Parts: sequence; structure tokens; C-alpha cells
Amino acid sequence: MPGNRAVAYKEPGVVEVIDTEYPTFELKDGPGVNPANVGRKVPHGVILKTVTTNICGSDQHMVRGRTTAPANLVLGHEITGEVVEAGPDVEFIKVGDIVSVPFNISCGRCRNCKERQTGICLNVNPDRPGSAYGYVDMGGWVGGQAEYVLVPYADWNLLKFPDRDQALEKIMDLTMLSDIFPTGFHGAVTAGVGVGSTVYVAGAGPVGLAAAMGAQLLGAAVVIVGDLNEDRLAQARTFGCETVNVGEGPLQDQIEQILGVPEVDSGIDAVGFEARGHGKDAGHEAPATVLNSLMDITTAGGSLGIPGLYVTGDPGAVDEAAQKGSLSLSLGTGWAKSLSFATGQCPVMKYNRQLMMAILHDKAPIAKAVNAKAISLEDAPRGYAEFDAGAATKFVLNPNGYLTD
Repeated sequence: MPGNRAVAYKEPGVVEVIDTEYPTFELKDGPGVNPANVGRKVPHGVILKTVTTNICGSDQHMVRGRTTAPANLVLGHEITGEVVEAGPDVEFIKVGDIVSVPFNISCGRCRNCKERQTGICLNVNPDRPGSAYGYVDMGGWVGGQAEYVLVPYADWNLLKFPDRDQALEKIMDLTMLSDIFPTGFHGAVTAGVGVGSTVYVAGAGPVGLAAAMGAQLLGAAVVIVGDLNEDRLAQARTFGCETVNVGEGPLQDQIEQILGVPEVDSGIDAVGFEARGHGKDAGHEAPATVLNSLMDITTAGGSLGIPGLYVTGDPGAVDEAAQKGSLSLSLGTGWAKSLSFATGQCPVMKYNRQLMMAILHDKAPIAKAVNAKAISLEDAPRGYAEFDAGAATKFVLNPNGYLTD
């Protein structure tokens, strides 16, 4: 049996590559594993040899110590892999298949899964609806920033690529199907983006850039991306976005300079709970800033898509309320303007096949848009540090040498 190496959270600001157990078709006790899931049999699962696995901004929240993640939690929920073992109940997925793994784990059997709400599956996390690999409070399914990983409910969860050679040729794009591309696209869909829309995306990290490309695919006339990081704003401009630096003056004024009016049809929050202030307050943490600014600049009757992560436990928050996920929202503004809000995990399976087809037929160069860069598994700590420092890069880990360029 082969060994296994994986990226683990150790303490705030520190990740390490460790030796860990090769997966089996049973959930074992370990860091972050819900006691009710210990011993859970997974005959419906497969073991993947990881082709690619990406560092995500959501991982960074844990690594910064901004969640209740335990030490030695194996990280990683953005996974693409090759099937090397299949459980006895797996019928359609075969050894040798190259597959994308939706970051949200779902059973395919519960009411929510049957209604395509796979981000809030009722059967995979004993504590609450919804689950994910390698993430705090998500049931304890081991993360995929590793050489090998277990995936449950394989026939349901996995997206098989139709041609192995074509998939490996486009793998830097296809690796984004596990999370950020569907998540960004979901933000655009739930914000009501359509042909001719004007769109503001808060945040020029990988999810924000994916949301911007998603808005373009949906036919937006103008996509404006806002951030404090000039390198990330420059990356947004490489594929046709307008940009604003939210530290350089009132957001409405900057939008008016671009559009002629101080508002947009659709707003997308790709920042989440570690938001920073705008204008004179730029640089200071102000977790409700993005949500309140989106309500200010979105036209009456418009919609907000909120793929940015918000949590119920943030020990590093600026005040006691925010530590529990309670933010000072100007809900009256949203009510008065009849705005619609959509929050929560993206139901990846709702979008990943369509986005795969867009990639395979050269309609969505998402890896270029997010400036994807492949690094080794052993280089993961450096990737985390550079991403946390604001690098305009999406780091893709290459644990088993599938990426040769």
C-alpha cells in the first residue's frame, strides 16, 4: 500500500506537509472528524490519486486562525483526481477515470440533493446541513491537498471528464471546476446577471475573478471589479474588466465615472467576513463593509450574489458580535430598495458540467483569468504565504507529477 503526504494546518500562520494515512473506505477518528462520523463505512466511495488540488481563500481563513479549525486538520477541498480504487457499491465510475470533485460533499439521496441543493446535503455532516473536504465544522471528511483522498458517493459526486488526454491537456482550467469557477458563476447567476447587465464584483481574488468571467459568460455589458490590491486589479483588467480601487474614494463616485450613473444592476460579494473598509477606512477590518456597500450601489429591485464566506465562529473578529457572525448590516437599505440576497455554498453540481463544456470548447480560459500557477505539494507552505501576502495568483498543487510543464 502506498504512503500518503498531505498539507495540514498546524497553528495560525503555519501549515506543514506531513506523512498521513493512505485512505480507506471508512471514516476514522482524527482532527476535525465529527464523533458521529467515526467508523462510517464508505462502500460507495472511491480513492483518488490526486491530479491537482488548489489553495483556496477559504483555506486561508483557517490558516490565519480565523476559525475554530483544530491543529493537524488536513486541508483542501478543490480536488481533481484519477480513480485508483473503487468501493464495492460503485457502479459507473471506473478505475482510471479522471474526475472533478465538487467541494461540497452530498449524498444524492436526501430531499435537498434531489432538489439540486447539494451545498446543504442533510446526510453527510451530523452537525448541520452541508459538508466539504478538509474544512472546519464540515463533518470531518479528510482534505484533498494530499497525494491520495477518499471521495464518498462517487457515482453521484464525481464529474468524469469525457476524454483523458483532452482533460490532462486542459487540466489547469478544469481544476477550477471543483470550486472557484462554479462558485463565482453561482455568484453571478444569483445576482441576476444577464445580457446587457452592469455588474460590480467586490474582491479581485480568484473567486472574484471567476465571478467576473462568469458574468461575462452570462452576457454582462460591463463588469467592474473592486479591491485594494493593485496587482489583483491588474489581473482583472487582463480579460476585459473595469476596475476600481476602493481605497481611493467613494465607490459610487468611481462607478459613476465608468458607467455615468452611480449604480449597477447586479452586485457580487467575493470577499466574505474578513472585509476591509473603503475610502478613508481602507485597510481596517470592517466585516459588514462589502455587504453594505453593495446595497448602496445596486439598483432598486436588483440582486446580490454572496459567494463570499461568512462564519458563525470567528475568534479573531473585531468585536464580540462579529465573533458569532453577527454584523451591523443596513438591512433597511436592502428592504427599501427591494433587493434580493442569495448566500451559502455554491451547489457545484448545478453548474460544473456546463462550465466543463465551456472549457473544453475554448469558451472559458479560467486558468489564465485567475493567473493559475502550478507548484509542488512540498511547496504548499510557500504558496500559502504568498497568497496570504496578496499574490495575484491561484496556486495549483501538483502532488503526483501529472503536471509536467
